[in-house]
This record gives sequence, structure tokens and C-alpha cells, in this order.
Amino acid sequence: MPDRPLRVLVADDNPVVRAGLTALLDTHPDITVVAQATNGEEAVDRARRHRPDVALLDVRMPGTDGLTALPELAALCPVMMLTYSTEPEVVTEALRRGATGYLVHGEFTAPELIEAVRNLRKGHGPISPTVSTSLGVSYEPSHESHDRTSQLQPSMAQSSKTRPSYVPRLRRRILNHANRPSFGLSSREVEVMDLIASGMNNRQIAATCFISEKTVKNHINHIFAKLHTSTRSEAIAHWLGTTPEGWPR
Repeated sequence: MPDRPLRVLVADDNPVVRAGLTALLDTHPDITVVAQATNGEEAVDRARRHRPDVALLDVRMPGTDGLTALPELAALCPVMMLTYSTEPEVVTEALRRGATGYLVHGEFTAPELIEAVRNLRKGHGPISPTVSTSLGVSYEPSHESHDRTSQLQPSMAQSSKTRPSYVPRLRRRILNHANRPSFGLSSREVEVMDLIASGMNNRQIAATCFISEKTVKNHINHIFAKLHTSTRSEAIAHWLGTTPEGWPR
């Protein structure tokens, strides 16, 4: 284990994804999320200020997207694309611009993601199976900022879309109650928790549900108690089924 925790930057415009990633990574004592960003420009700015060891970067974000920011960000630290984009041309361009790895949401488990983040600092990055076939079995990045001489191997090729994944299809999971436990929440608390997971603040939830902000706060207190959590990030991760092992259930 390194002398200090691995410092991670998370860049994604979806607040649910950012919260879930941060909650998962921060539960490991050797990893800490030092900054978050909602687009490529913010990612580069926060990387310069916080000097992360590695960065997780989405492709499609408003303003400056991930591909545009990638060369500048990759010059500051190893970058792994973490995205829903599977287009071969996007993957090829990301790797050409300096990405160390490329993971597609839904094709990895939580332990696999943690292992990938730890290996990223060493210059080893996996490529998801759905995109590795369009690139061959390996890819050697041309970017030399971090002396990354080892090839990128699709080390998660055995992962299956049917296996439990860390970041699910978030909106679908939020709207699908059929196969998700309620954790003892009332129907109104379920509604409020779904709105929390969609990224709404208390005022927006109050307006959506036609209730007061005080009532929203009361519902949130009850939800936290039932989910055995103390923050919105923990509650979101628990609610969406991304709670790391070791958290109370």
C-alpha cells in the first residue's frame, strides 16, 4: 500500500454517477477523491489545483467534453475513460489522445473498478470487452508523459453485462421499483429518495411533490435512518444498489 492514499479526480456531468463513484472510492482507506468536475474544463482546472494521481473522465459532458480535455488532462495524470459511449471511433480517439484505459458503465463490478483505479497509477488500464474487440487485444498509448510503456489489456473481458455492476443504468434503476427493495420506506419516502438520486435539491423536491421544504427534510431524516446512512451520497449509493461491502444494510 502506498505511503499516502491514491488521489482521484472524478469528472462526470451526472450528479448521481459522481456521488456514487465518490461514495464507493472513499470507503477504501488507500483511495481518496480529492476533486470532482462536471465537464472537461473543470476537470483540467481541478487537476491543476489538486494534483490527483489519477482521473476518471466521462466522454460526453456539456461545455468542454472529455475528448477535448483529454490531452491536457492526460499530461497531468493518468486518465481512465469511464463512460456509456461505446462507439469505436470514440474509443480509438480517446486512446490516441492519451487515455490509459476505457471502461463502459455496466461492464464491471465494484471490486473490478477499485482494482482498475489502483492499477491506473502504475500505467495499467483495462479496456471493456464491448470496445476491445474493435481495437484488437491490446493498445499501446503514444502519450509518454508518465512513461507508460506497458500495453493496455482488456483485462475485464470475462466481465458480463449480467453481472452486478457498480454504476447501473441509473435512470432505469431509479424508475424501476419492481426488483428493488424498499428498505422499509413509505411510498412518499420512495418518491423522495428517487428524486434525491436524480440529483434534485430539497427545494426542487418540495416543488415536485407539492410539499414544504421542512416536510422534505423530515422525509430525508427518516430515509437516512432506514438506510443507515448519514449523507446524500451514501443514501444514493445504497438506494441504487452500489453500496460497497462493509456498509450497513
